[in-house]
Amino acid sequence: MPEGLAATHDHPSHPALQHHFENMEQQREAGTLGMWVFLVTEIMFFGGMFLAYTLYRFEYPAAFVSASNHLDIKLGAINTAVLIVSSFTMATAVYSTQVGRQRTTIICLILTMILGATFLGIKGIEYHDKYNDHLIPGQLIPSRPFAPEVAKPGDTDPHKLHLIEGATVQNVQLFYWIYFAMTGMHALHMIIGLGIMTVILIMAWRGKFSPEYHAPVEISGLYWHFVDIIWIFLFPLLYLLGRHLEGHG
Repeated sequence: MPEGLAATHDHPSHPALQHHFENMEQQREAGTLGMWVFLVTEIMFFGGMFLAYTLYRFEYPAAFVSASNHLDIKLGAINTAVLIVSSFTMATAVYSTQVGRQRTTIICLILTMILGATFLGIKGIEYHDKYNDHLIPGQLIPSRPFAPEVAKPGDTDPHKLHLIEGATVQNVQLFYWIYFAMTGMHALHMIIGLGIMTVILIMAWRGKFSPEYHAPVEISGLYWHFVDIIWIFLFPLLYLLGRHLEGHG
């Protein structure tokens, strides 16, 4: 019998080991490297948005401050806390898989998905409020009949568009284009993450993972943590920066 075949019979491979890998560790490292390469491309993608935000904020500081004051900082803070907790439950799911605690893995994956869905629900409430206040980019055109009413000095109505000195409706609209683009793409990544978690949960429920084979959970965790980190940067940039100049929420 050839030496290679004899070695195969002496050391049976794991059912999840693909034929082009020598062992499970090599397969795990390859998968992890692939995810990191993918995340680098995602960093470049979001980096372009962050760069656009930075450039336009320096160009139109008054407009961006006026617009950010109309974001709901309370909902933004709640969503931040939700994602931080979801990172903890995801990390616990990864660890539980590594040590063979299937039940804990399943519970933590379910909790992670619930928290992710909660984040999207809160974000949906924010979007709905912006729609009702006519702060959707296309609705900010002054000539449109459904454009928001600009508040006059001393007016405290939160549903009107409050502009500080130097801000214009057109420049405020630019902020909301960037806001919806960045938070919308982040929400899309969160939806994709929930889809991935659904597949991982089904696999965990069927007992596919073990201390020897946990790479899919670990790699999915990297993606989930990345999406969480993106929001950690979005929250202060969109909701907090400049609010001390004139706050409305």
